[in-house]
Amino acid sequence: MGNVKELYLSTKGAIKKVTNSTGPLLALVLISFILALVSDRFLSVRNIMNVFRQSSINGFVALGMMFAILTAGIDLSVGSSLAFSGAVLGITVVKWGLNPILAIILSLSIGTSIGIINGLLLTKLRLPHPFISTMGTMNVFRGLTLIAMAATPISNMPSSVRFIGASFIGPIPISFISLILMYIGAHFFLNNTRTGRYIYAVGGNKNAAELSGINVDKILIIVYALSGFMASIASLVLAGRVNAVYPLAGDGYEMDAIAACIIGGTSFFGGKGTVWGTLVGALIMGVIRNGLNLLNVSSSLQTVSIGIIIIIAVYIDVLRQQQLKKVK
Repeated sequence: MGNVKELYLSTKGAIKKVTNSTGPLLALVLISFILALVSDRFLSVRNIMNVFRQSSINGFVALGMMFAILTAGIDLSVGSSLAFSGAVLGITVVKWGLNPILAIILSLSIGTSIGIINGLLLTKLRLPHPFISTMGTMNVFRGLTLIAMAATPISNMPSSVRFIGASFIGPIPISFISLILMYIGAHFFLNNTRTGRYIYAVGGNKNAAELSGINVDKILIIVYALSGFMASIASLVLAGRVNAVYPLAGDGYEMDAIAACIIGGTSFFGGKGTVWGTLVGALIMGVIRNGLNLLNVSSSLQTVSIGIIIIIAVYIDVLRQQQLKKVK
């Protein structure tokens, strides 16, 4: 009788594990199937490639956000980081005539620096929660972007700057290929390096991580630096895609990034999540936005829809945590 019970529990656990890992992917397939039924344009090669292009920007931002959420934190400044990095890129390469490669390096450095500032505010000033520090920098760098650009877009980017956001290999966007390569690198980083394992440890139990000798402050600074770096890459992709940078770029992107992470299985409570789940989450967000556009849903209703999706995703995460506590 005992063996039967053990077999039942192990089978139940295995099924639950498979469901948790494949749930977002099944949701993506189901949503795509529904949209294919209601719109004959959805499954066209051109539209699918458009979804990949749209998802690439959020995919980069969401990857950075995932690092923060893994430590039970959040980065509300990613949209402003994207905008300010773009402003630096546009001003230096178009107005100042700086070498495009140097301008790109400077832009990526600026985004990374904003992330480091977020980490330092959290660890050195001991602000109570990253919500506070990143909300502050969100407003600071949005304001600096408006000042630097005089609230005016900058267009006509050089071809070398536009490459990652505007080029294709066959029908496949370079931006999406770059995204996949970045996610492969992030997967290796999180699962095969000491720092990656420390990120999960800090999110799982910060106090236990400190007692085990992990430099928690250093890990948090690295995490927010990565978030800023990913936002600046997204800025480069966006600049290439629209051939311009503009002051309100990235406005609201933090919400889509959070939604992609939570839908993909990253827990708001920290310590749990995978890069592939986040990628699927970003694709789900891209598919939903694309489908709403095909169905001529207004941008206002799209915003309402995304808000509802975030609430549902967080509620599902809460339920998952309650189940885990019951098991323990």
